[in-house]
Amino acid sequence: MLELYGTPLSSRLLLGTAQYPSPAVLTQAVKEAGAEVVTVSLRRESAGGNAGGQFWSLIQDLGVRVLPNTAGCHSVKEAVTTAKMAREVFQTSWVKLEVIGNHDTLQPDVFGLVEAARILVADGFQVFPYTTDDLVVAERLLDAGCELLMPWCAPIGSARGPQNTEALRSLRGHFPQIPLIVDAGIGRPSHAAMVMELGFDAVLLNTAVAKAGNPAAMALAFAKGIEAGREAYLAHMLEPRDMAVPSTPLIGKAVFS
Repeated sequence: MLELYGTPLSSRLLLGTAQYPSPAVLTQAVKEAGAEVVTVSLRRESAGGNAGGQFWSLIQDLGVRVLPNTAGCHSVKEAVTTAKMAREVFQTSWVKLEVIGNHDTLQPDVFGLVEAARILVADGFQVFPYTTDDLVVAERLLDAGCELLMPWCAPIGSARGPQNTEALRSLRGHFPQIPLIVDAGIGRPSHAAMVMELGFDAVLLNTAVAKAGNPAAMALAFAKGIEAGREAYLAHMLEPRDMAVPSTPLIGKAVFS
């Protein structure tokens, strides 16, 4: 059972709600994924007047936990202000904190991220920080009061999959008791299985499902991949070896003259 800020969850797949071709497709994808948490951008909710209200009604009808995010924020002030507005709109202290530092890669501004996290934690928020795979930044975020980490494995929407598995492995090794959720860069169910095999606790997806030819089918495939990766990790997989090891013992082998 996954537990995030004291909330128990059966599903280890968190799903984004942007870029789907229609509300019906989004609804079907969330149900097929078995997701219990979905991310929602305040910008999406507040854009388009009545359309934003209709979207919020759709999310409420899904019966899932909402994780508002500060997507598109490029400064500490903007991220903190957006988080506070989201708390009022969505009635939750949860917030996925994004402070973007680079327009091309959408890489987090880790300095601003730590500062914003410290401000929000002090104000009663339960922060889900979108960060890099840097150990020092991870330590600073935990010192700021974050109780979990959401490192990327590749740039947002790139679908490249894990680019630095050793860095991800190091994060897991250094913070064995901290929930780790891979956020950004996952493109295939096999990528999700791979990070779960490293011992990560969950995966947050959006583009890989929303932009698939069949989002609902892809959501189900990711759910299965995440479950398989988790089960493999718990089963203690065989480590890679430098040479062949016979599965059939040589002792007792029949000898024919």
